Parts: sequence; structure tokens; C-alpha cells
Amino acid sequence: MRNRLSATLLSATLLSATLLSAAPVPAAAADAGASAHLIRYKIVFGRCKDTCRIKVQITNISRKTLYDVSLTARLKVNKTKVGSCHDYVGTIRAKRERWAGCTVRSAKLTSMWKRWLDGEIRWDTRAGTVVHYEYYR
Repeated sequence: MRNRLSATLLSATLLSATLLSAAPVPAAAADAGASAHLIRYKIVFGRCKDTCRIKVQITNISRKTLYDVSLTARLKVNKTKVGSCHDYVGTIRAKRERWAGCTVRSAKLTSMWKRWLDGEIRWDTRAGTVVHYEYYR
């Protein structure tokens, strides 16, 4: 019988929305039972005005197939949380990559965008992501 393990990977580093090319995000361990992380990912922003499109490239760096991969992204403008979104990615086979993406739409994001258009605030956008996956040993 195979053991089913679950792991969660948190992104402690936040990336700026003005960057169009993304660099790999260092990951911090959230699950004490997981010995090594099996994925790497990059965050790329699409259009980010009154709605923000967040795309994440998830790469499976292990020789195991990952099941039930899901993504949660939180968006902050000027260190204020303006919304979050979720996406179910599915299965990622060994040494492969998949793209996940979601769109943040909220009244708070819209009001912050209007305040930026009026010149009241700066537009410093950052995103933090959580990638959750399961695999069999």
C-alpha cells in the first residue's frame, strides 16, 4: 500500500507587478512532514488595473507525479490586501510544467485603482502565492 503525502509550498517573497519577466521565487517550508519541495514556480503578472491577472508557471522538479495541485494567490496594493483568487491545476507529471492563472476582481481593488487614477496613492502591487499538492511515495 502506498502512502499519500500532502505538501504546501508558500511564497515568502513578493514580486512587483511592474516586472514582466519573473524570476524563480524562493520557497519556505510550511509542512514539517515534507522533506524536500518537489516544485519550483515563477509569478508573472498580466493586466493589472481594476482587475489583475496573475499567472504562475509551476514546474515539477521531482521524478514523482503530483496530484491535486492547486494555487491560491493573494494580491496586495501598497501593503493592503485587495483580493485573492484560486485555481485548480490538476496533475503534473514528473519533470513537466503547467501554467496556472487566476484573476482578482474586487471592489477594494477597483477603489484603489480609482484612487491611483486621481493621484492620491502609489500603485505598488505585489502577489503572494500558495501551491498545494499531493503525491504518492
